[in-house]
Order: sequence, then C-alpha cells, then structure tokens
Amino acid sequence: MTSGQKPRAFRITPEPPANASVTTTPLSPGPQTRIVEEPFEIVDAADGVAVPVAPRQRSPWGALFLSAVGGLVSLGIGLSVERMIADLFQAAPWLGWVALALLALAALALLAIVVRELAGLRRERKIERLRQSAVDALSTRDHTGAQAVVQTLSAFYADRDSLSAGRARIDAAADAILDVDDRIGLAEHELLAGLDRQARNAIAASAKQVSAVTALSPRAIVDVAFVVFAAVRLLRRIAAIYGGRPGFLGFLRLARAAVAHLTVTGGMAVGESVMQQVLGLGIAARISAKLGEGVLNGLMTARFGLAALNVCRPLPFVRETPPRLADVAGELLRAAETESK
Repeated sequence: MTSGQKPRAFRITPEPPANASVTTTPLSPGPQTRIVEEPFEIVDAADGVAVPVAPRQRSPWGALFLSAVGGLVSLGIGLSVERMIADLFQAAPWLGWVALALLALAALALLAIVVRELAGLRRERKIERLRQSAVDALSTRDHTGAQAVVQTLSAFYADRDSLSAGRARIDAAADAILDVDDRIGLAEHELLAGLDRQARNAIAASAKQVSAVTALSPRAIVDVAFVVFAAVRLLRRIAAIYGGRPGFLGFLRLARAAVAHLTVTGGMAVGESVMQQVLGLGIAARISAKLGEGVLNGLMTARFGLAALNVCRPLPFVRETPPRLADVAGELLRAAETESK
C-alpha cells in the first residue's frame, strides 16, 4: 500500500456454488460490495449484520447429572427443615408454628420468583420469535407473514399509551396494499423509532459515565467492577426499553446472546488497537494513559450496548438507520482529541 492511502475494508458476498448458474457482469462495486475508509464505518458495517445466536447443544449426561444433584440437595434441605420444625415443636409449640409460617412465606416468595422468571423468559422468547418471523417474511417476501408480524408487534406494545398514536396509524394502514419492506418499515417507524432513540441515549450516557469513572479511578479493580456493573445495568435498561423484563435466568440468556453478537460482529473493535484505529497512532500516543483507558472502556461499553440493542430489538432494522458507534461514542473521541492537542 503506497504512503498516504487510507486502509479500506471490503465486504464481498460469497461466491455461488459450482453447480449454480452464474451470470457474468462487469467487475464494479455494486450492492454486493461495500468499500469503507473510516474505522467507524468498518465497525458499523459489522454491526449491520444480523448474526443469529445458535442454541447451545447440551449433553444429556450433564443435564442428568445436574438434575440428580439438584434432587439430592432438595431432599437434604427438605429433610433438614422438617427435622428443625419437629425439634421446635418439641421444644415449644409456638416456635414450631412460627417456623411453619416462615416456611410458608419462603415458599410463597419462591413461587413468585419462579413465576417472574418464567414470565421474563416467555417475553424474551416472544421477542426472539417476532424478530425471526420478520426476518423470514423479509427474505421470502411473505405478505401474510409481514401482516402477522405487524399485528403481533402492535399487540406487544398495547400497554404503552405513548405508542397509541402509532398503533392507530398502523391499524389505519392494515388494509392498504404495501410491500413487505414498507409494511414492516411502517411498524418499525411508528413503534420502534422512539424506543431506538431512548436506547441510543442510554448507551451514550453509560459510555460517558464509564469513561469518566474509569479515567479518574485510582485502581484497576475499581475499573473492572464498574465496567461490569455498567454493562449489567445497561443491558437491563435496553431490555426494559424494548419490552423485555428479564429475571436472573433471562438476564443471563440475554447477556450470552449479546456477548456472542459482539464477538462475531465487532470483536475487532474491542481491544487496545481501537485507539489506533479510531484516533490514529499519533493522537493515541500523546494522550495520557488514564484518559486512554477511560476512552477505551467507554468504547467497549458502547460496543456492548449496540450489541445488546440488536439482541433486544423485536425487529431488524428495515427502514430506520441503525445507531452507529460514532452516534453513541463520538463525544468520547472528540474529548480525547481535544485533550491530545
């Protein structure tokens, strides 16, 4: 590469199979090839790819082992509680009744926790099925499937009064003759555009907070703890914006999907080289070490937030412009450039 030229990234679709018919066309950058010259554009191009998270294949022996161990632990705990309550009745009847009342309260609380976990998992799976149905309708040009997706999405947000006007406009266009992209894009604009802004603002605020705290914190353990705390809070916030109410198990499921999405689409942007990619080697060498760590942690938080947005959003981006790294972390880079001057 000659000096003075900027590095460029190419995205080219895979070649068709050997037995497929091939039409020879002039070699020119078309819709199948994207040429980008800025580091932010390279990262954003990766973010635009819908990456399905494959379900983990669990060993039946591992599940059997965990079930058996869980059963033994449950029997042991139950037997211990039964003996304790019997001993309390022998010592003083009123202590036994108090223990029974506490056991009933604990059982009621456990039941509420289980119900909440199941409800959170159910809403997450509903969002995932809705997003997959939209992808299938777009790929197969299924008008009936697109109408079902729009109706399901409208019913999903029926409890939000702020979206009532958008639902009314969607209902008014239910009988209109629209293309699949236009119909799903209309629902996306009316119901998700405002939620996208809220999610983008939440990511930007969290990235700035992480950058400021980690740039001022005296110890690395504080940086790590706060980055993890901010990521957990951001993921829950984005899930709540789009209608998810994850419990503990649902949160773990969302976190695994977000990390998988981040690993596949944007792993190249998370690392020490991001300062050189985005700021340039000269600027990165002139800024202070702590400021550089703060900017890097803020960028990592922003990248994780964008991955969480793609996982929690009930529709793929059709007509709306997906948020880019520059939209949620551009202020961090401008601050770093100002500091380096």
